[in-house]
Amino acid sequence: MAAALMDGELGSLLKVTAAVWAAMYYARMAAALIRPGAARLAALLPAVALFCAIPLAFSTTTFRGTSAFFLCWLGTFKLLLLAAGRGPLDPSLSLPHFVFSASLPVKFRQPASTSAKAKDHQDPASASARGDGPAKILVSGAVIPFIIYAYQFKDAMSWWQLVLMYTAHIYFSLELLLGSVHALVHGVLGMEMEPQVDRPYLASSLRDFWGRRWNLMVPAILRPSVHGPVRARFGDAAGVMASFLVSGIMHEVMFYYIMWQPPSGDVTAFFVLHGACTAAEGWWARHAGWWRPPRAVAVPITLAFVGGTGIWIFFPAMVRGGLDELVLQECQGLVVAMEQAGRWLAGGGAAGPILSTR
Repeated sequence: MAAALMDGELGSLLKVTAAVWAAMYYARMAAALIRPGAARLAALLPAVALFCAIPLAFSTTTFRGTSAFFLCWLGTFKLLLLAAGRGPLDPSLSLPHFVFSASLPVKFRQPASTSAKAKDHQDPASASARGDGPAKILVSGAVIPFIIYAYQFKDAMSWWQLVLMYTAHIYFSLELLLGSVHALVHGVLGMEMEPQVDRPYLASSLRDFWGRRWNLMVPAILRPSVHGPVRARFGDAAGVMASFLVSGIMHEVMFYYIMWQPPSGDVTAFFVLHGACTAAEGWWARHAGWWRPPRAVAVPITLAFVGGTGIWIFFPAMVRGGLDELVLQECQGLVVAMEQAGRWLAGGGAAGPILSTR
């Protein structure tokens, strides 16, 4: 069963890949022929609809969740920005560059001058993004199996131990996923990309955590699509709140695709709370001379707030939906499939062992 399931997912992945390339060829051509505005938006809506439907092509939470994040959320927002003549997509890009930019959580670096490159090499975050990519993939790939193994004992764990395990699973999974995407795109196009995670454990404020360190493709998309327009009309605080509200809603959509359960509103509440606190931080920071905690104090306070509110609101929504059980079952199935494939290869490729699992 496990091997048959993975075979089915790989078949769906090939079909989805072909559909995405065809849709992005059409979107690039339409954007080249039609000016930004309502007409371009109408022309791009079929591609938007396809991106929203693609997660339905998969049967596992891993593929549904990943495609919902890459395509239904980030991809559709990029296409909507393209309809307005903004964002990372442009019809002048080559087709591979356009497809990867539209369908993957990547932001390509702009060509830099010699002085800018020298400065970039001195920047710790940029150096980390370039040099530590393979190491992060290896470390994350080595740690995740231990986390999956630990799930077997979750009934004997305290709530705090469970939260620590869930947090580690999310962090290392994101590092592995984004690092693999980075390596794939860099290998195909030979282009450098902006880092997507920049040591979130060093965040000294919520603005620092959400805006400059954690899952950076999301704020890169929300700034031009939500924060900028709302801020221009109603001010910075409204732009921040709107961005976090949209982020919460899109997380609810992702959870629906993953667990097939209607949204509870808890995840949206988590992001709205963080939006209000981030806006309050911005208001406080605009007052010169007001007290600010030293970095040695600000970092643990920030991490405690993110972790504490996650324990209170975010993680319970995952556990109630049974996401941890679904992920454990699929990971165990993947391990079984890999073991069967290993035995099949060790046996010289005999058909019997692998076919018997279907």
